[in-house]
Formats: sequence, C-alpha cells, structure tokens
Amino acid sequence: MIPALAQFRVEVSGVGLTQLPIALVPFKGQDASPQKISAIVQADLERSGQFRGVDASGQALDENSRPDLSLWRQRTADSLVAGGVARTGDGRYDVRFRLWDVVRGQDLGGQSYTVPQGDLRLAAHRISDYAYEKLTGEKGIFSTRIAYVTKSGRRHTLWVADADGENAQSALSSPEPIISPVWSSNGSQLAYVSFESRKPVIYVHDVATGQRRLLANFRGSNSAPAWAPDGRTLAVTLSRDGGSQLYTIAASGGEPRRLTQSASIDTEPAFSADGRTLYFVSDRGGAPQIYRMPADGGNPERVTFSGTYNISPSVSADGRWLAYISRVGGAFKLHVMDLGGGNVSAITDTTADERPSFAPNSKLIVYATQLQGREALMTTTLDGKIKARLAGQAGDIREPNWGPFQKQ
Repeated sequence: MIPALAQFRVEVSGVGLTQLPIALVPFKGQDASPQKISAIVQADLERSGQFRGVDASGQALDENSRPDLSLWRQRTADSLVAGGVARTGDGRYDVRFRLWDVVRGQDLGGQSYTVPQGDLRLAAHRISDYAYEKLTGEKGIFSTRIAYVTKSGRRHTLWVADADGENAQSALSSPEPIISPVWSSNGSQLAYVSFESRKPVIYVHDVATGQRRLLANFRGSNSAPAWAPDGRTLAVTLSRDGGSQLYTIAASGGEPRRLTQSASIDTEPAFSADGRTLYFVSDRGGAPQIYRMPADGGNPERVTFSGTYNISPSVSADGRWLAYISRVGGAFKLHVMDLGGGNVSAITDTTADERPSFAPNSKLIVYATQLQGREALMTTTLDGKIKARLAGQAGDIREPNWGPFQKQ
C-alpha cells in the first residue's frame, strides 16, 4: 500500500441545535510530534455534529493535571480533554489523555496508547471515540475507515482511508474504471467492480494482505455487490440470463442463486442490518424506485413514492433510516427516509449527490457530490444541519463506502 500524496482537510459547516461545548487543551509535547493530537480530536468531534470546540489557548495541562474546573466553566466548556504525547526510547510514541466532566466536576477516566508514528492519527481517533461514547452514550466512529475511488487523468484508484479521509492507502490502481466498493461486515474485505477486462467484473479484496480473488465474471455484466451481514454471501446484479437481475453468491464464489424474476432492471441491492431484508432499485413501475423483499427472495414491495427517480439505497445499522438519491427537477439530491413513519427529508443543497453510505453508528452519512465543479466527499448529520467536506487533491472523488466498527 502506498500512502496518498493528498492530505485531506476537514471543513465543517452548519450549526446544530444542541452541541456540547468541549475544550481540547493542546497536548503536552505535541509540538514535537508529527501529529497535533488535540486538533485531530477536536476536528473529529466537531464533524460529528454533536460537539463544538471551546477556546483552550493559554492553558498548560496534561493527563495528570487536576484542572481548575471553575475556570473552564467560565469558558463555557461542559467537558475537557487534556493529555500528552512523548517519544519513547524505541522511537514509538506514548499518547495519554484524561477526560473531565466540567459541569459535574467528574474525572471520566482516560487511556494511554503506545504506537508507532504511523498510528498517531489512529490513537487520536481512539481518543475521540472514548470522549464521544462517554459524553453521548453512543459508540464513536472516528477509528473506522472509509473506501472511495478517485479518477485522476486516466488513472482510477481505490483508496482505504481513515474516517476523516486522511491517511489514505491505495488498494488498487487501474487505467479502467473501479466502482461500487463495499466493506464486509468485519472490515477485513472489500468487494468492488473493475472494468480492467473491459467489462464489469466483481472482485473481493483482502484489505490487510492486498490479495484479491475473482468473485463474479459471468456472461454480460457483473455489478453492484452487497455483503450480507454474516459475511458468507453477497447480493449482486448479473445480466447473465438476459436483463439485469438480483442474485446471491457465496463469498467463496460458485454458482449464483437468482432472487428476482422480472422483465425490468433490478439492481443496487443493500441488506438490512439483520440480514433478513434486501432493498434494491427497480424500474418495474416505469422509472427507478426503491423496493424491498425478503433476502432469500419473495414478493417485493415498493418503498419510495415521492419523486419519479430514486436510486442508491443505504440502510442504517439501527434499521431506522434509508438514505438514497432522488432526482428533483434535474438535480440529484441526498434524501433520508424514516423507515418507521415514512417521512422523507432532502438534506443537501447540492445538485449532484451520489452513493450515500451510513456510518456504523447510524449518526452520519458519507456521500460524494460536486462543489465548485469538482467531485468531493462530504459527511452530513441525518438532519443535514452539520456537513463536513473531506477535501482531497487526488482528482475526482466518488463511490464512498463507510466501513464497520474496528475490532480494538
């Protein structure tokens, strides 16, 4: 794997209704460290939409300090993170931190990590996860990973990056298009579609070793892979028997099993988190709409009714939300549906949104769009109030997919 030359920067826009004010004191010793730990943690927490940073300048604290909490109350902070980073004798880095509840005057604990230089960002993301979970009661997603594709000139590259877009590593590079990367539920594998043999073919890629295997190369088109949550099968779209239809295929390959029997195009399958339901796109009603059916086949029911063109379904892990792209007056916009009540919200003001994917805690969505005429990766809260651009220099960015929680 080669690191990306492009360094991403996070730009957060919008204001949420209730953001928790948190102070990130510059970590003791971080000026001598290649990564500014406190700045990474603050950017993570702000991007979540749940926090806003409080000015912590002029204060010198570390994980052993007993902070003057009345001072931080005056600065309107509800919580405080302080810590330090020091290089060890073997060239690694010792990162330590402590989290304080300023309002209640409580020490909420801390942790320490001894990591090689290349894992300093991961250590910062783990601090963000710790603070997020202690302060919101929800699991943080900052140490998860995303996959996405860039096109630069004629070169298409599949990247695996941190959830903030940084620290990108190239998994595959090709002069032909790479599309539809999707993570397995344990985060060890990526399935994707490559056109390197001049037609769409599905591969499964082992992220740790870089080895890959051919999954589906049947007659016609092989596209739109989606992992079942158990990791044993994938749903795919094949045109081997005529039109594009849905099949399941074992993760080890073999003979696919056909799920749909329609005269229309059925594609873009997406499993529910419990693995029992398959959402997909079909034009069986005359235009693309989202349907769902039992994952082992059965009678499909239509899910989307507002708008005449709805594609790219993504289901949240908690089963409450469906994100998809709807064409509205020629513009392609990210929409979120409450699956319980059926209410739909358009949550962007851009016009070329594509390929939404939920964070594993169901609180954020990553998607691709166009800003100032260039493709960009964005994250958004489900209400659309807080958006962050993960802005890279490596060409047009598209096809994002958010990976699962990492095993610690």
